[in-house]
Amino acid sequence: MIHIKELAEQTNITVRTLRYYEQIELLISSSKTVGGHRLYTEEDLQKLQEIQFYKSLGYSLSDIKMMLTDSEWNWTAGLVKQLTYITNERSRLKEMEQLLRTAISGLALEKGNQEQVIQNLIKLTMQDKRNYERFKEQTFNEAELHLWGKLPKMNADNPESMEWIGLIGMITKYHRTQVSPSSDSVQNVIRRMLEKQKDEYQGEDAFLDKLWEMRKSPTESEQLGLYPIDVEVLEYMEQAYNISMKSQQSSIDTGGDA
Repeated sequence: MIHIKELAEQTNITVRTLRYYEQIELLISSSKTVGGHRLYTEEDLQKLQEIQFYKSLGYSLSDIKMMLTDSEWNWTAGLVKQLTYITNERSRLKEMEQLLRTAISGLALEKGNQEQVIQNLIKLTMQDKRNYERFKEQTFNEAELHLWGKLPKMNADNPESMEWIGLIGMITKYHRTQVSPSSDSVQNVIRRMLEKQKDEYQGEDAFLDKLWEMRKSPTESEQLGLYPIDVEVLEYMEQAYNISMKSQQSSIDTGGDA
């Protein structure tokens, strides 16, 4: 016979859990010591291992009890039902993961303004994602849709997207602290953005210009499912960009380095 403490150690289950299993008549000990401690047989151990296995598949304790006691339990239907549940749950968890990644990126972009991030996420989650897809297909051609897939994503964890988010977050910070768009700090951020744009979207200026004009429109940004960015921040960014372009052109005209 196996003492309850020994069984708990063997199966990595707490004594409290074993007592609860007996309380709900899922696993009843075969006997007890004179002192009242529960004792289990090898068959009990095997049954407990089955319970652990079914739990690892996501079954509830009530379902497991039925599986172990109901001789007419339909195993095929039961397994198919559980597989469907797990598949749906996986999709739900994936959506939660993407939402959490977006929230983390939003905090970086909004420089810790969690209230704004939450409001933006609520706004995004209330929209029908099918509308986003329809609007994109109506707005962009096949080549542009391919480029769309390369854009940085708020819910991505790749270094490229994270750097873009960080750069926009710095622009947001400079705007809020009223740093001049012509300052070295802001221009350094714009310079890095232009470097990344050249590396990742060389020769795609027409698409980027089209996307930027849509980005500046709150309505079209929402229709595309883009994370909301304050219009004033976008205007500030555009102003800084124009200053950078004029500076480069002036350098070229005077024979200096671009």
